[in-house]
Amino acid sequence: MPAIRRFNPGPDTTMESGSGHIFILSAPSGAGKTTLGRALREEFPHIRYSISHTTRLPRKGETDGVDYCFISREDFEEGIRLGHWAEWARVHDHYYGTSAAFLYREIALGHDVLLDIDVQGTRQLLKHYPDSITIFIMPPDLAELKQRLELRGTDAPETIEKRLTAAEEEIKQRHIYRHIVINDHLPEAITELFSVIRQYI
Repeated sequence: MPAIRRFNPGPDTTMESGSGHIFILSAPSGAGKTTLGRALREEFPHIRYSISHTTRLPRKGETDGVDYCFISREDFEEGIRLGHWAEWARVHDHYYGTSAAFLYREIALGHDVLLDIDVQGTRQLLKHYPDSITIFIMPPDLAELKQRLELRGTDAPETIEKRLTAAEEEIKQRHIYRHIVINDHLPEAITELFSVIRQYI
């Protein structure tokens, strides 16, 4: 199992916008955000990807520093106290957060950045970067979402129910996003997502 990375706080940063764009991709669990995000990064390789930090353990096939930066709960909470997260959230008993130093640096250099974060994180980030381009990935309906989660085969039935409850709450907040992409048929959703990105680059 990959080692847990120690969190090394960077210097204090003040949020300010440069010429780069921030693209935020959010979706309920099982809506296809990971697949769409991967396609987006392949199509637009110049966009810097913000790798989230998390306190959960790596899953099979995940690589530290590629999929997530895996750190301890103590180090994450130290980062909260020191203000080193541009946004953070506690989801299913684990912390997830975006490095403020990374985001500040990339935007100051004029780079476009892609963030894969939840609704709670989006609300936090918009306070600092209100011009962020926000995109919400929607499942066609909750019944389809439930079927996808069951077919994934990684969660117990009670976990799936929790994810569906969370999905309902997230979908209710889709109005905070500029763009909505419904992932009914994956090729069409990818085409629509690419079209949204091309409006800004």
